Amino acid sequence: MKLTWNRVFAWRMRRQFLDRPMGIDTLDVVRRLCGVQAQVASSAALAVAVRLASPVRGDLAQALSDRKLVKTWAMRGTLHVLPADDAAAYLSLLAATKAWESAAWQRAFVDLEQLAAITQAACAALDGKVLNREELTAEIVNRTGDPSLGEQLSSGWGAVLKPLAWQGYLCHGPSQGNRVSFTRLDTWLSGWQGLPEPDEAARMVLPAYLAAHGPGSIEVFDQWLTRGRSKKALLRDATTALVESGVLVKVDVEGMPAYARACDVDAIATALPFSEVRLLPAFDQYVLGAGTNNTQLIPAHRHQLISRTAGWISPVVVAEGRVAGTWDVAGTTLQVVLFKQSGPVPHAEIETEAARIGTYSGTDLTLSVRTD
Repeated sequence: MKLTWNRVFAWRMRRQFLDRPMGIDTLDVVRRLCGVQAQVASSAALAVAVRLASPVRGDLAQALSDRKLVKTWAMRGTLHVLPADDAAAYLSLLAATKAWESAAWQRAFVDLEQLAAITQAACAALDGKVLNREELTAEIVNRTGDPSLGEQLSSGWGAVLKPLAWQGYLCHGPSQGNRVSFTRLDTWLSGWQGLPEPDEAARMVLPAYLAAHGPGSIEVFDQWLTRGRSKKALLRDATTALVESGVLVKVDVEGMPAYARACDVDAIATALPFSEVRLLPAFDQYVLGAGTNNTQLIPAHRHQLISRTAGWISPVVVAEGRVAGTWDVAGTTLQVVLFKQSGPVPHAEIETEAARIGTYSGTDLTLSVRTD
């Protein structure tokens, strides 16, 4: 099956609820997107809000409070919100990399013996409890009798705690003011059954990813999941099994070989143009799922404006399913910068989107648009 990028992007916009259908809620959005990056809480909330017909501030926080969603370190080692009943599959694939066993990781952080001691101490300290970072660090240092762990554990990046999260031992709890907190997944989520085997997880996660971000190659999926660190045999075997069972099929997108769910191919091939403009927040899954190196989505010479230093992914203007500019809020001004080569973007639609963001955020925003 030969497909075009125009059709693919039109289909993706709708599959990712950017047509804002009625009857979906926060959990539906997070599930469809295969999680929402939550390094910046306001961006995560807006990523959901831009997809809902009638967004309400606080919906994402409420879903976390209700434990329909869980916040933890997940794809690419970054903080995500995930559906509580799907989280184990994603974490299984991250745990399968065993990134912490590499010599480089141990040189930078702790050795395997120390990590085992941290894991045992953290599991004991968090049994039925929610502790902030300082409290958890103190408990681990006290239980291990190793004060040298304090510096690593108190890091805001949480590198030493990520292996615990990926193995399903630990997740984020409710925020305590400006402090993050942690708890155990098995005592926080009712019905938690631990991680499935990686091959089972791959057969669940790969089709879920392609259902929103496809068609795509296994290499792009791996970059989205682990920045290319997955076990290649695991992904290869899962893909083969899914193709042989008829779940996935091979397609061609303007010369690029890729996979798609068999049930989606006709819809992609016949997708009608999606002409509405959307202003998507920083770290939006529409960009992250496809990957910032996709030059059909982001012009190559604009890459550095989207994927910036320190892993920052800019808020973007999307027109006809492609990135056509960036935007930001400075004070009470929403500043839009459109790319010259991207063609005309209807100003009235930008105004509508800006007003929608202002209403959601409770701010009377002034719009500024320029072309660069």
